[in-house]
Amino acid sequence: MKKVIIFLLIIVGLFSALFFINKAQNEEKAEGNPYGKETLHPETVKQLEDPNYQNIITPDDLDKIIKNGEDATVYFYSPTCPHCVRTTPVLAPLAKEMNVNMLQFNLLEYENGWNDYGIESTPTLVQYKDGKEVNRIVGYQEEPTFEEWLNENSLK
Repeated sequence: MKKVIIFLLIIVGLFSALFFINKAQNEEKAEGNPYGKETLHPETVKQLEDPNYQNIITPDDLDKIIKNGEDATVYFYSPTCPHCVRTTPVLAPLAKEMNVNMLQFNLLEYENGWNDYGIESTPTLVQYKDGKEVNRIVGYQEEPTFEEWLNENSLK
């Protein structure tokens, strides 16, 4: 019986060590991140170096844009959303190619965004004009659909 207890303690110790090592690695990778947070969800950490996720906006910055009555195109997504994982590689390069400054709002890191901006599902692309929402498109779409939407909403 003592051998079983010792074996279990060793296993628990190993898992604990792996947990703390993984946590320390994620904190190191998250250092100086655009989210302004000390710790990030592991799925967000995986996207830090991805060129498709480099125009991150914080809730404070988005609130300033809206309050100041500015125009903005905002892509609300979650790194754990399979539809977002499919959409971003289509939408981010398209927006860049069309010279649309598409701001990216990570709902996994800023969960209040669901309620604050009326987001019901991801991905959601919202156009603000004069600080007010004028249009949105929800869910995965093919590139021509996004291109048409961006032409109609972001380039006017």
